[in-house]
Amino acid sequence: VKSADEAVAIGPPQASESYLDADKLIAAAREAGADCIHPGYGFLSENADFAQRCHDAGIAFIGPSPDAIRAMGLKDRAKALMEKAGVPVVPGYHGDQQDPTFLKRKAYEIGYPVLIKAAAGGGGKGMRRVERHADFEDALASCMREAQSAFGDARVLIEKYIASPRHIEFQVFGDKHGNAIHLGERDCSLQRRHQKVIEEAPAPGMSADLRAAIGEAAVAAARTVDYVGAGTIEFIADGVGGLKPDGFWFMEMNTRLQVEHPVTEGVTGLDLVEWQFRVAAGEKLPLRQDQVPLTGHAVEARLYAEDPERSFLPSTGKLVALRFPDSQGLRVDSGVETGDTVTPFYDPMIAKLIAHGDTRDQALDRLADALEATVVAGPRSNAGFLAALARADAFRGGDFDTGFIDANLAALTGAPGLDRAAAASGARELLQREAARIAPARDPETPPSPWDAGDGFQLSGARRLALPIVADGESVVAEVAYGANGAMVSVEGEGPAADAVAVAAPDAVYVLRRGRQTKVTLRDLALDQVGDAGQGGLVR
Repeated sequence: VKSADEAVAIGPPQASESYLDADKLIAAAREAGADCIHPGYGFLSENADFAQRCHDAGIAFIGPSPDAIRAMGLKDRAKALMEKAGVPVVPGYHGDQQDPTFLKRKAYEIGYPVLIKAAAGGGGKGMRRVERHADFEDALASCMREAQSAFGDARVLIEKYIASPRHIEFQVFGDKHGNAIHLGERDCSLQRRHQKVIEEAPAPGMSADLRAAIGEAAVAAARTVDYVGAGTIEFIADGVGGLKPDGFWFMEMNTRLQVEHPVTEGVTGLDLVEWQFRVAAGEKLPLRQDQVPLTGHAVEARLYAEDPERSFLPSTGKLVALRFPDSQGLRVDSGVETGDTVTPFYDPMIAKLIAHGDTRDQALDRLADALEATVVAGPRSNAGFLAALARADAFRGGDFDTGFIDANLAALTGAPGLDRAAAASGARELLQREAARIAPARDPETPPSPWDAGDGFQLSGARRLALPIVADGESVVAEVAYGANGAMVSVEGEGPAADAVAVAAPDAVYVLRRGRQTKVTLRDLALDQVGDAGQGGLVR
């Protein structure tokens, strides 16, 4: 919005009354005199009816045709099309028959474990893994309920579950002149609850010959529906023993630009959004397949306002501070800034951090360093979790699949509990602030008075005082010891962390250390008298 010449209000924060209201979007385009609409990553970007509405209104939809969106929007129909085109498809049942008894028999024929997936689904919703025949009916019923609730369509498909799956997707592009190419692959195997967490290009273990083979299948998939614009063909690969030509299968197609497209831009040096506009305007693709460059390695992490130590619960609130490092090979895409509020109305993504390097290790090092140097104060974030993931030895060694995060969750989220060094850093900041607050204003011409000193003076014994604080909801006491070098603060024997960044707010100090946030406040001793210290004085 800040980069635009003008902005048009389209409604309140609720997406159903704004970004999902096609009438308001068309009206806004007409008011602005726009001759095209770019639908972004989500909301109506894969909505065939909206694409048709744009066409009917004489407004170019920056994306594929409504027919292509419909053809690839339903997983079962898309897989039937791919089978006809000769593209490998995961063994399973993708038909219209939805009788539970029939589907259970099909699952038995496919062989357990199987995946039940919503036919109209995406984002991991309406998906269940079933290990035993006896568990199928309950899992099917649960999956259908979720599919109906999320997509308004309870239909499912059944697929063979791949034991050690890798998620490999190919960026494809088509134009209105019958040309179609791919721009290489992205590995999106690091997932949690079927949601992508880290994406990279090229995929570890991908050879040039295998890239050509899978890329050819991806382009064939795009040509099957006369695809125009940017799209992603997603494959599932058998990771046992490494990637191989006979070990990949079509999974689905996303008929839009992906959130992780900067990874492809990083290794190709191309602007995919510019390509989208040029193709929509009727231009030919700028490059042939043999002209597509591939340089170095790029990796992207999705920085979310969520708390990894509390089952990744979304964390809302005002961003007291948001700062990113300005380092070599780093790109940051963010839609919020200091002072903004993370609300419950939209996806809690704060930013995407994309690192590029000559090698995979260099790119991962740059990403991890950037995440640890990022300052997010206010809502909690997953920065520390992402940095740990980027530094994980097994991931670095290429030993991972889509189950990697779940299998290593405890090690990646770190030991829960109070970071005493961070708490000491916050206590020191609070002490300095309190000293400045109570220090009387003094005329520079007036000689200093010993009564102005705030150094814990006493006639005998060590000069120490106790500073009651609350750190991450835990009541602790910071010890302040005064010596020749001033005040030294510690919490349970640990002093302030040298690598901590303290961000002062009116009601607290937020300490960021290795991507983890610790909120520190002075404890109200009056609450101790009424036994309410642990509740923070809240009226319930």
